[in-house]
Amino acid sequence: MSRGVDFYQDRKGSCPVEDFLDSLPDRHLGKVVQVIQILEERGPNLPFPYSSQVEGKLRELRAHYGKVQYRILYYGDVRGVFILLHAFRKQTEQIPESDKRIALQRLRDDEQRKKEGAS
Repeated sequence: MSRGVDFYQDRKGSCPVEDFLDSLPDRHLGKVVQVIQILEERGPNLPFPYSSQVEGKLRELRAHYGKVQYRILYYGDVRGVFILLHAFRKQTEQIPESDKRIALQRLRDDEQRKKEGAS
């Protein structure tokens, strides 16, 4: 069962994950897009090593090209769509707290705006 994947868009209309992806070399981009497509196809049952739990609703999508590791932090929203919140090149063992904070802030913002739109 396929689920949708969408990019978080801030209040100014920017899509940070899309901007990050646009900055990648073509070969790296191809690998990351491939993992996003797997998420769309497999949905919430996407297993490790492609996806893993981070904190609460927040999950990480895991992609790599050679030794370069990429992470996209995402969550499943109330519509059942995966929202890609934040992307970065992973250079440490753990996800940096600053990257988690960015993703969690965007998650809260996304949920709040959807709640406001439903009212």
